[in-house]
Amino acid sequence: MKSIRSILLIGLLQAAAATSAFAADGLAQIKSAGVFKIGTEGTYAPFTFHDASNQLTGFDVEIGRAIAQRLGVKAEFVEGKWDGLIAGLDANRYDAVINEVSITDARKAKYDFSSPYITSHAALIVRSDNTTIKTFDDLKGKKSANTLTSNFGKIALAHGAEVVAVQGFNESVDLLTSGRVDATVNDSLSFLDFKKHKPDAKVKIAALDNSADSDQSGVLIRKGNPELQAAINKALADMKADGTYDKISIKYFGKDVSK
Repeated sequence: MKSIRSILLIGLLQAAAATSAFAADGLAQIKSAGVFKIGTEGTYAPFTFHDASNQLTGFDVEIGRAIAQRLGVKAEFVEGKWDGLIAGLDANRYDAVINEVSITDARKAKYDFSSPYITSHAALIVRSDNTTIKTFDDLKGKKSANTLTSNFGKIALAHGAEVVAVQGFNESVDLLTSGRVDATVNDSLSFLDFKKHKPDAKVKIAALDNSADSDQSGVLIRKGNPELQAAINKALADMKADGTYDKISIKYFGKDVSK
């Protein structure tokens, strides 16, 4: 007869094997199906949107396709509104969400992320002819166009600016270029996208906040899929190494937005 110790050991080994098999399920299922299903909005330019011919495209769409290619499968996109996008992952509608999903502690408690592949900074934006505002501290006593509840508005207030309330980025730039405000503190990626479409706009970045207010995004997946997470991270690393990432990033933003 087997000893109790032997039986317990066999049980532990079987449990470990089952856990390992389960952990590999996400990646194994994707490879078996030949499809990497990706949840995305399709209405959030320049990350995920429909072009003039109604084809789904964008920075995140191309990143998703490149990841799928490196997994040896095809990318299949499932579009949905942002407020239900992550819930769709819970319902197993897709394998991942690729939609500039910010990496936060609250999300990490329930989901796993890939390595960060997007970094957004708080940018101090002024008119091109402005020579007096060079740092965030120079905002003291100046007018900054911002949404009042945003982190960017709080940054402006913290540096002594008078915040002029607006609804969004475009309105901020309109007030800035018309001379009704001195600056706006805003998302660096929004600025890069704006300049990509309007390269002659008379605005510039005077300073970037590269510290605590930087926001990083990653590929969102369900917990318990370390094999899939590792495969996605390898795909992203390979894309950086062979220039694929830079090519996509420059196409949409004019620079590497991973830093």
